[in-house]
Amino acid sequence: MKTYDKLIAMSKERANYFCLIDPDNITTEEAIEYSRLCEENGVDGILVGGSLMLTDNFESNLKMIKDTVNIPVLIFPGIFNFVSPFADALLLLCVVSSRNPQMLIGEQVRAAPLIKHHNLEAIGTAYMLIESGNNTSVHFMSGSMPIPRAKTDIAIAHALASKYLGLKLLYLDAGSGAKHSVPSEMIMGIKKNVNLPMFLGGGIKSPDKAAEKAEAGADFIVTGNVLEKNWDGSLIKEIAKAVHAHTRK
Repeated sequence: MKTYDKLIAMSKERANYFCLIDPDNITTEEAIEYSRLCEENGVDGILVGGSLMLTDNFESNLKMIKDTVNIPVLIFPGIFNFVSPFADALLLLCVVSSRNPQMLIGEQVRAAPLIKHHNLEAIGTAYMLIESGNNTSVHFMSGSMPIPRAKTDIAIAHALASKYLGLKLLYLDAGSGAKHSVPSEMIMGIKKNVNLPMFLGGGIKSPDKAAEKAEAGADFIVTGNVLEKNWDGSLIKEIAKAVHAHTRK
């Protein structure tokens, strides 16, 4: 079964919890330990990626994470040099909230030959950067203006355009180090109008906040920074439990 089909099936059962691992910030040994901790405490999948790559840890860490866990491992490319066969699939991001052509098509063109070479499953993903109260890493690195957090109508229009263009997933992100998470009203507005599975990340720091976003309709809740410097298995388990309580049937 294709990874995309697995994600669709997962989203129809319940809300799911993914952890984001930045391979630039950890050793290979830490990648093994952290990914195992995630799986043991109820995480449904792992995203691997970051905004920069200052070390050469990406591929070695990705391979060890994939070898360690039995849950989906997806590449989340902050830069499109993040292409490797050692993953179940790659989220091929189109930053639809941007007006920077490099983020809309340029980086994807650069990545495409490598994706074909590795026979890697690529899942077309509409990435929407949402205003978070801070100038986040992705905001700066992509040269993109975020969608204003009070403008749900603009977010809905971007999500609709993404669907009509044939993209398969939505990823709403307040960004790394976000002061505020994506508003629940925006999540609900998009889900009422667009029937695509939704990843949601940025600013989610507690089980209650994760549960709120799952209740609003986000299918895949993503945490990163809250666990990056404190691998707390009990917090991972609490967030997973809070997210999993929101079934879709």
